[in-house]
Amino acid sequence: MGSYDVKQEVNDKYSLRGRVFNKIREDILSGKYKEHEELREVAIGEELGVSRTPVREAFRQLELEGLIQIVPNKGAYVTGITAKDVEDIYMIRSKLEGLCARWATDHITEEQLEELEENVYLADFHAQKGHLDQMAELDNRFHQILYESCDSKQLARLLVDFHEYVLRVRRKTLSNGGRGKVSNDEHRQIMEAIKAKDKDRAEILAHEHIVNAYDNMVKNGLYEIYDKAEPE
Repeated sequence: MGSYDVKQEVNDKYSLRGRVFNKIREDILSGKYKEHEELREVAIGEELGVSRTPVREAFRQLELEGLIQIVPNKGAYVTGITAKDVEDIYMIRSKLEGLCARWATDHITEEQLEELEENVYLADFHAQKGHLDQMAELDNRFHQILYESCDSKQLARLLVDFHEYVLRVRRKTLSNGGRGKVSNDEHRQIMEAIKAKDKDRAEILAHEHIVNAYDNMVKNGLYEIYDKAEPE
């Protein structure tokens, strides 16, 4: 079976409503909209150059995801993501990332494996230079390659959502306490296990990688940023 392209799935599936939904969700997760802030249909529609209808439809989907609350006759208010949400996401994601690495071991292509190897090599280079932005981009791409190579649209979709939900705190973890270099060492071990077709080890390492990222976040106090309404 062929590999799964996450970006292609998004492009194929989402219409105008989807693009509006993704933009508002990105703004909530990035901290542009704060907890308890009201989201106004007209203002967002004008900002995005769309009518109120796709904004209203996006609001309904965002409420289903728990990011906003729609209060009848009042409006839509940001609920955001709490520290407890982040903990839950990391623990669920640790299991799913393990499964993803296991399935990727069976389905990854030579091209995808080569890109994983190149990714690890480049991340090492940028870690030595202290290029944090490049390291964050490479970290994102490493996980995206795994999602694309697991050959499961359903699993990839879940992992993409979880990945985006904690993106703000993940950017901080890569620049704190030397986590970036350690994280890339863990990436290398996952890549080598996949290359060796050792799916048991790949699954364990991918699971531990996410748990380690969460533990580092808690140790360095980054856990608290999701309980604060102040900007970064």
